[in-house]
Amino acid sequence: MLITRVYTGDDGQAHFEEMETDDFLNPESLLNVTGIRFRIQQPGAFSDWHQESQRNYIITLAGEGELGIGDGTLRKIRPGEVMLVEDLTGQGHTTRVTSSEPRVTAQVPLKNQTPGT
Repeated sequence: MLITRVYTGDDGQAHFEEMETDDFLNPESLLNVTGIRFRIQQPGAFSDWHQESQRNYIITLAGEGELGIGDGTLRKIRPGEVMLVEDLTGQGHTTRVTSSEPRVTAQVPLKNQTPGT
């Protein structure tokens, strides 16, 4: 499964990385899950620069969004796409709802640890 990872680089800026993972199919990966939250954001909603407080898988269920990072790159997020958001330090990212319908996401918080451990 292809997911987009958002992480803080050595430069203190958020970066995107495409990752191929079968972590969702591994029952041991569920040990890192601390819960699930659902969020609804209205069309046009915008969150200025922010970091995540903990590592999260964010799965877009409906609507579309856009994440922005410090170098000006914008990444479109569509229904069914999964992101691993772990930019816990640095400038962080922006988030905007770009669809005319609300964006509904499932956020799956993970223990704050280095991926793969």
